[in-house]
Amino acid sequence: MEENYGSSERAARLGVKRYPAIFVDDVIVATPKDFGFYAKGEGEGEGRYAPLKSEASHRRFRADLSKVISLLLAGRTREASALAAPADTGEVAELPPLSLTDLDGRPVSAADLNDRVVLVDFWATWCPPCRGTLAWLGSVKQKYGERVVVLALAVESDEGDVRNLARSLQLPLRWAMRTPGVLEAFGDVSAVPTLLMFDRQGKAAGAFYGSTPEIHRNADATLDTLLR
Repeated sequence: MEENYGSSERAARLGVKRYPAIFVDDVIVATPKDFGFYAKGEGEGEGRYAPLKSEASHRRFRADLSKVISLLLAGRTREASALAAPADTGEVAELPPLSLTDLDGRPVSAADLNDRVVLVDFWATWCPPCRGTLAWLGSVKQKYGERVVVLALAVESDEGDVRNLARSLQLPLRWAMRTPGVLEAFGDVSAVPTLLMFDRQGKAAGAFYGSTPEIHRNADATLDTLLR
């Protein structure tokens, strides 16, 4: 079975929004944190199967996976679920307070975000699909102007490379690096591009993973509803 990134009905039903994730039927065996999928400053070796490259980790994962499969084949779904990992979306319920300075040296203040729809995009210079989302966000900002704020937060990227790319793209976004404070505020966002949307009261209004025309259409529809 093949499921497209960001459009898996099974993942949506089970509340999984980040990858890599392992399922057996409707049981979540492992989430990104289980594999030690952490960005810079997030720690290491904290997952059940981290470090991922070690043979010991592979043995642990294979053993747990075999247990879950055996239990499910025996019809013991409840016991299989108890062994498996909980869903971990990594999403926040509301826009957290931010202590952040953009690449132009301007602090991102509460006044900048007050009574505006806020889009927070996590991206990386090494991620080709991220360029599509950044371009789409540029068109969103041009369309809605000051009614929206777009924060493009780079992860796992060299600041010099981020500055060069931002300069070459010339998009009307607020570019910044993901700092330890942002990491603490938003949690473990390990998949890029990840776009989080917040309404004018700061409540979470949507989360979008990946960079396809369908995802952008869905995000645009949500944004249009928020700004009516």
